[in-house]
Amino acid sequence: MKVTFPHMGTLYIPVRAMLSSLGVDVVVPPPVDGRAVALGAKHAPELACFPLKVNLGNYLLARELGADTILMAGGTGPCRFGYYAQVQREILRDLGLGYEMIVLEPPQGHLRELRDKLRRLVGRRSLADVLRAIRLAWSMFKALDEVDREVLKLRCRELKRGAVDRVRARWLEWVGRARTPAEVKRARDRALRALARVAGPPPRGLVRVGLVGEIFMVLEPAANLGVAERLNRLGAEVDQSVWLSDWIRSHVLPNPFRFKRLDPVRRAARPYLSHFVGGEGLESVGNTVRYAQRGYDGVIQIMPFTCMPEIVAQSILPRVSADHGIPVLTLIMDEHSAEAGLQTRLEAFVDLLRRRREKGLGPKGGGGGVDSKSTGRRRR
Repeated sequence: MKVTFPHMGTLYIPVRAMLSSLGVDVVVPPPVDGRAVALGAKHAPELACFPLKVNLGNYLLARELGADTILMAGGTGPCRFGYYAQVQREILRDLGLGYEMIVLEPPQGHLRELRDKLRRLVGRRSLADVLRAIRLAWSMFKALDEVDREVLKLRCRELKRGAVDRVRARWLEWVGRARTPAEVKRARDRALRALARVAGPPPRGLVRVGLVGEIFMVLEPAANLGVAERLNRLGAEVDQSVWLSDWIRSHVLPNPFRFKRLDPVRRAARPYLSHFVGGEGLESVGNTVRYAQRGYDGVIQIMPFTCMPEIVAQSILPRVSADHGIPVLTLIMDEHSAEAGLQTRLEAFVDLLRRRREKGLGPKGGGGGVDSKSTGRRRR
């Protein structure tokens, strides 16, 4: 059995470490690029979610490397993510590829259910071995997110262009070689110290931008054409509302205080959206409100074309923008998105935020939102 999985940001590092430590033969798909996107778009339904197309491209490329089993997460609620496995299974079957697919549905906090599904992968490994592997992966998830938070904060302050990205590249190698949570922690501390050394004071005209939206589109730079880095290069400090460790903490790990922890976001969204709509739709609304409350200059919503939960959020965000005086830009991405159009819109948005700041306008200080329903999508 040679196992592969979707490529989403740095997900491959902890998943590879967890499976490898349990004796599973892992095939990490190549990083998402134009070939993966083109392959997925060629074989997937035209109006399928962009992440489904990218994932499908991952699987086809991993097949060339010898993978014969797919490990992926399932989903619940109105979001079409819950149907990815079924649609992809049929496509791969029609292509004559004998993939086995193991779908880990959200265990809703019950680790026993997660353990039982992992047994299909790990065989007779003891529960202690499984928990040890999960603990290693969990320490990696947390550390990766912590370092990337600093990257998004410090890249716009780097003393020499490219210094932060060079540190991050070394960090990914360090954490990838870690075999225990203690080694992960040492690597994380080393990376944070290195980042602090290459960053200076905030640049003139610094603005702060929050990113909300569908989890894959926010976390996978190749899918969103590097929105966060582009904003950093334009002199914006960036904060993401979506992180893998937070998603795992909310959907996988047992926690008797789960609803209490989610209350801040749900409470912020309640005047506009009071119920779950699938995916990160509710969170996109609630976190936009929270970014305004925290004094951010603007918010960017990133969503795949035809994403139902984010369409719900998109319809609500103009009101949030007007009520809280925070500009909101919606970026709708798919395989036709073009870098030039995206760059132009980001430059205009950051310029708008900077001019508002110069005029003393901030959240709750007036101003409405900016809604771009077509962000660089080029027609064929």
